[in-house]
Amino acid sequence: MNIHGKAVVLRAPELRDVELLNRWANDPEIWRLLGGWHFPYSGLSTEKWISGLNNNSPDGHVFCIDAPELGLIGTANLINIDWKNRHAYHGMMLGDKDVRGKGLGLDTVMAVMRYAFEELGLVRLDGGMVELNERSISFYTKSCGWEIEGRKKNWYYRGNRYYDQVIVGITSQRYHELVRETGYWNS
Repeated sequence: MNIHGKAVVLRAPELRDVELLNRWANDPEIWRLLGGWHFPYSGLSTEKWISGLNNNSPDGHVFCIDAPELGLIGTANLINIDWKNRHAYHGMMLGDKDVRGKGLGLDTVMAVMRYAFEELGLVRLDGGMVELNERSISFYTKSCGWEIEGRKKNWYYRGNRYYDQVIVGITSQRYHELVRETGYWNS
């Protein structure tokens, strides 16, 4: 099953994606702004990562983002799903700079939220960003309806210094208000 936005399709990663995913996995400019550990990745390790994914797991999903005439443009996830409390963690990465600022990221986040809230019945999504990633923080809070809910001090170590993690979140109620306010799915 694929998840459709207005302009993007979210699908499971495939072995045909190895080359591009591996290039992004080794791009220091991308990973400087994202959480987690970053080491040089071989094509084989990327292939093994894809082969080891279980998108049938109830704990979470990793998606490749496809856009018309562009193909694979990035990845998104919905992970650490807590079915009892009905929330999950979301993150997204757009690979090449030339796809940013064209509404594809917004469509991706809107599609993930619609899937999480309207298909899975979750009540909130959470995320965390490196404080130096001001573009993403602004994007999520100004374009996608998310709110800054807090900070974790000195959470990320980048370039010989520590940065805070900015905690963001959105509720199902706020998502539905955003859809009504913007008419996003109407056009």
